[in-house]
Amino acid sequence: MKVSVIGTGYVGLVSGVCLAEKGHEVTCVDVDRAKVDQINRGVPPIHEEGLQPLLKRNLGGRFRATTDLRQAVLESDVSLIAVGTPFDGDQIDLRYIKEAARQIGAVLKEKEAYHVIVVKSTVVPGTTDGVVLPIVEQASGKRAGRDFGIGMNPEFLREGSAVPDFMNPDRIVLGALDDRTEKSLRQLYSPFAGVDQLCTTPRTAEMIKYAANSLLATMISFSNEIGNLCAAVGGVDVLEVMKGVHLDKRLSPILPTGERITPAFVTYLEAGCGFGGSCFPKDLKALVAYGQQAGSPMRLLDAVVKVNEAQPRQVLALIRKHFPELHGVRVAVLGVAFKPGTDDIRESPALPIIRELISERAMITAYDPVVTSANGQFPAEAVAFAGSLASAVEHAEAVVVLTRWPEFKQLADLLAKRAKPPLVVDGRRMLDRSKFARYAGIGWGEAERPGRDGDATRADAAVDRAG
Repeated sequence: MKVSVIGTGYVGLVSGVCLAEKGHEVTCVDVDRAKVDQINRGVPPIHEEGLQPLLKRNLGGRFRATTDLRQAVLESDVSLIAVGTPFDGDQIDLRYIKEAARQIGAVLKEKEAYHVIVVKSTVVPGTTDGVVLPIVEQASGKRAGRDFGIGMNPEFLREGSAVPDFMNPDRIVLGALDDRTEKSLRQLYSPFAGVDQLCTTPRTAEMIKYAANSLLATMISFSNEIGNLCAAVGGVDVLEVMKGVHLDKRLSPILPTGERITPAFVTYLEAGCGFGGSCFPKDLKALVAYGQQAGSPMRLLDAVVKVNEAQPRQVLALIRKHFPELHGVRVAVLGVAFKPGTDDIRESPALPIIRELISERAMITAYDPVVTSANGQFPAEAVAFAGSLASAVEHAEAVVVLTRWPEFKQLADLLAKRAKPPLVVDGRRMLDRSKFARYAGIGWGEAERPGRDGDATRADAAVDRAG
């Protein structure tokens, strides 16, 4: 098929390149000429493992980028809308969706062939048929279902592993308003043999995306609440607690051979400094606001958001326990991206932590294998970005791990050479605490021993209060 993709962000570019790799002819459209030129040189504007080789392989053949939306739509059978839908504090901002729909509709006014428009951006239920459809009809003077098709096809891509997620999906959700649109969507995904497909309405497809993200985010906040309690009680490590939970065979099934399967989703049941990125925070807030407007308050998801927003303070509390006064303290922040495998710092837990360290006038050195600047999130002069892990921690009095980059597992060997070891604050619980002379981690606190005057331990006191 001939496909036009409107938008070249994480979703648009990855979808376009991967569809080209699967055999379709794809044109990605963006208003940013510099970004389009960069893509056409074979250089992705985002860091995503495996994306550049696929882009280079398909450029000049089945893939290209352009600023000419009109030509791209005229020459394609299907248009995927993959523009941003930021949350403005009250609801998702649909300005880019609306503009894409208006421009596509204007092109359809001069196009005789049947064309299918598919929303791939994450939007609340009712957006595809209640917002996009009437805009296209008005701009084109045509009727949906008769002259053009309207559908919704949510993405389930994890930043950092978006390419393998797209090329080897666990499910494909197709929301269509009519049979002709469904047929086109099935044709678009025909190269993905053997993958479960769910064909439904656009509204249901829209809700599936929000429900999926909300479940995973809830698991993270649940784990963080348990971890915070473990730390408060003392003598309990959340890593061992969650390991015991994971051994439930409903979470990690045991095969007839006796082999235990550990599904990837249990990684969401790990305590840390919170979730970030362009999806979870935005999507949960949007769904909470949507539920409020619909007269169905999302109390659980509202709590999930609040737990996550508070979680970076747990890291700061661990630092302050050892450094009550942070003015002039040399702090190495390891990890700025919200997760490994990406250069995305949107809603990263590292940002509020760094801002608080700046406000307390700590001397901050940051290191991230991919992120090399503040990108305007805080004054550039307030944070020095190191070129290597070794240089970042060389003079640090406190080392704070905020992203689970595999490289950071070298930290124990690097610090073993130090005469005066720094405090290591493990915000991701990815390190072996036994290898560090001074260690503090999310979800773990040493049990306090009775004092000489017979004071109860912190754990005993907690039991007394509970009883």
